[in-house]
Amino acid sequence: MPVLYPFSRVFLYTVTITNTIYFGDNLTFLRQMPSESIDLIYIDAPFNTGRAQGRTRVKTVRAEDGEGDRTGFGGESYKTITLGHSAYADDFDDFQAFLEPRLQEAYRLLKPNGSLYFHIDYREAHYCKILLDGIFGRDNFLNEIIWAYDYGGRSKKRWPAKHDTIFLYVKDPEHYTFNWEEVERIPYMAPGLVSEEKRQRGKFPTDVWWHTIVATNGKEKTGYPTQKPLGVLRRILQASANPGDVVLDFFAGSGTTGEAALERGCSFILMDNNPEALRVMRERFDGVAVEWVEE
Repeated sequence: MPVLYPFSRVFLYTVTITNTIYFGDNLTFLRQMPSESIDLIYIDAPFNTGRAQGRTRVKTVRAEDGEGDRTGFGGESYKTITLGHSAYADDFDDFQAFLEPRLQEAYRLLKPNGSLYFHIDYREAHYCKILLDGIFGRDNFLNEIIWAYDYGGRSKKRWPAKHDTIFLYVKDPEHYTFNWEEVERIPYMAPGLVSEEKRQRGKFPTDVWWHTIVATNGKEKTGYPTQKPLGVLRRILQASANPGDVVLDFFAGSGTTGEAALERGCSFILMDNNPEALRVMRERFDGVAVEWVEE
């Protein structure tokens, strides 16, 4: 099991950066880091839903006694076993006051050619856009990316909400990393309207990303609430990070950003104050050279 070192003892930042996970208040850590030291920041900030975000992990096994709680293929009886439950509070008295100092630090930490991807849902997106404009400048706003998915419950009282918003800001709108050629292409929605060459290559994604959420029974699932799919982070890093870059996520959750960074050949710095996030990341990065730091 990784050793947690007290924050006051080991927060020594050098030119050569190793993969690091910090456990504690992210604002404390961010204020200790040197300016213009990060190439890419992705954050999946709390959505301020006003309720606890939770996830129960279960598995289904055959009920040998025939007294299960569900019936499967061929009439076989199965029972559900609860493996565990994880949750975190997602309710703020003043969400903007919570975010603003952290986003100011994000701006300070980005290198001159750095980028910020800010992930939020429909409840707070419009407020956060105004806040980000004030910190980064409206001219440094590059994209509003819509991540659309099709899973879960469907309201019968309104149009079902099935998308998140990801705002992309850059430090300098004239000089920033964007690897157009390295982003994985997607199939054309109307392949009969394009040439065979284009069909084979696929098209460059637009600012609307159709991508499923993490499946409840998929191999990617960690059991952490609000876990984001690796495919979304993979696309972000393909476009806005180069191998050897340093990627920061200070609302790390399950650590998906770190896994995408490893794939891309980048170093990662992850931060979270939820003990469940720390547990999940310990399992996820077992066998990876990581420095673990505690506030």
